[in-house]
Amino acid sequence: MPLRTAVPPRVLTVAGSDSGGGAGIQADLKTMLALGVHGMSVLTAVTAQNSLGVQGAWELPVEAVRAQYRSVVDDIGVQAVKTGMLSSAALVETVAALLADTDAPVVVDPVGVSKHGDPLLAAEALDSVRTKLLPVATVATPNLDEVAQLTGIAVTDEPGMRRAAAGILAHGPRWVVIKGGHLPGEAVDLLTDGDEEHWLRAPRHDNRHTHGTGCTLASAIASGLARGEDVPTAVRAAKEYVTGAIAAGFPLGGGIGPVDHGWLTRTSH
Repeated sequence: MPLRTAVPPRVLTVAGSDSGGGAGIQADLKTMLALGVHGMSVLTAVTAQNSLGVQGAWELPVEAVRAQYRSVVDDIGVQAVKTGMLSSAALVETVAALLADTDAPVVVDPVGVSKHGDPLLAAEALDSVRTKLLPVATVATPNLDEVAQLTGIAVTDEPGMRRAAAGILAHGPRWVVIKGGHLPGEAVDLLTDGDEEHWLRAPRHDNRHTHGTGCTLASAIASGLARGEDVPTAVRAAKEYVTGAIAAGFPLGGGIGPVDHGWLTRTSH
């Protein structure tokens, strides 16, 4: 085999660790590998987490987060950055300042609550997300719970998703994906920059093993942006990847299992 010398696009995830491997940094790196980019990581928090929920979370010091980020960006460089769990106002503001100084597209997954309902963001950090983090986002990817946390808008139908998008865009991201997976019916997401609208629809798979969907979608979008795709192209491809991963999700432990990040390479598919 000849040695590969071409360097793949590089994507950095700034997020928490999920010890169960279904979400967080672990999901991000698996997604990046599956989509042909080189994943790198800045760890913001360590969680004790399994299929049943989050049993504990320990935030890393601001200095440790800043040092990891500078270490990667200053030497290796990045073509896109994805953010996930940034549990405190201090971490949100630190990461936002680092992103503002980095010339690469940024995908912000404003993680507030885990799949099991465990809080992953301090209430006092919400204002920092609104005023510091969302303004540096190329794409923000809130789910309906996170929309409610950030804007106070409760979404119960598709017209509500349009109002939610306007509420998020008012805080400064260039694009927003409102994830409608919690609504009944088909799985619909709205991508908009306030002018263009893209309604992305997929069949709803009857599979409860969906741990990690949000992390996976945001990482897939960042991977597409790092490969040079425009935002609508990257989001559409990410939606297709996540839909396949949900369809192939599998049981682990006694609770909610993960999506299958490797479904593209499984011979059964």
